[in-house]
Amino acid sequence: MSNPVLRLRDIKKAYNSGKPSEVTVLNGIDLEVARGEVVALVAPSGAGKSTLLHIAGLLDTPDSGTVEIGGSDMTGKRDATRTAVRRNDVGFIYQFHHLLPEFSAAENIILPQLANGIARNVAEAHAIDLLTRVGVAPRAAHRPAELSGGEQQRVAFCRALANGPKLLLADEPTGNLDPETSETVFAALMALVRSTGLSALIATHNLELAARMDRQIRLDKGTLRAV
Repeated sequence: MSNPVLRLRDIKKAYNSGKPSEVTVLNGIDLEVARGEVVALVAPSGAGKSTLLHIAGLLDTPDSGTVEIGGSDMTGKRDATRTAVRRNDVGFIYQFHHLLPEFSAAENIILPQLANGIARNVAEAHAIDLLTRVGVAPRAAHRPAELSGGEQQRVAFCRALANGPKLLLADEPTGNLDPETSETVFAALMALVRSTGLSALIATHNLELAARMDRQIRLDKGTLRAV
């Protein structure tokens, strides 16, 4: 695969490393995600998918192996460099929306742009554009507590895309939703990803949703295999 957005090479991670209680979570993970590719990461509970996503998104470091984002090897990079890459090149979505409760839907999308030096009028226009794409623009002035669960998660999707990342990492993004809402929210997520040309690695237990992505991989006993 030429110039993948994400490349993991021989990633190993254990907890209580070197102790009798050591637990190996990732044991030699190799993974590439191409530009514009949406990959489903399927894993049973406790298999280490969150650890894998955190390492891929530079929120955690492996015991060994390399992480490349956009062709840049992040091994041994300073914290400031890793933080800049996370802010500019990686978007994160979690099972719970984690929106700031005191700010409106639009403000939750505007704030990360302001932190990245974007002019407020530009940030506001971009926020409304993203909310329009996921059908939540009429609720832009509402705070999270005034939104439904599906609306909250769609706002979280927009926030993750606010700074135009190259890579989207999602950890069970529909896991807290009922089946009907999950379908609506997943469709909105896929439409956003496709329209922006993002690369995405999406962890899910939902095999029906996984089957609608470009490729499926399974994490089990510390290793990856194609589904």
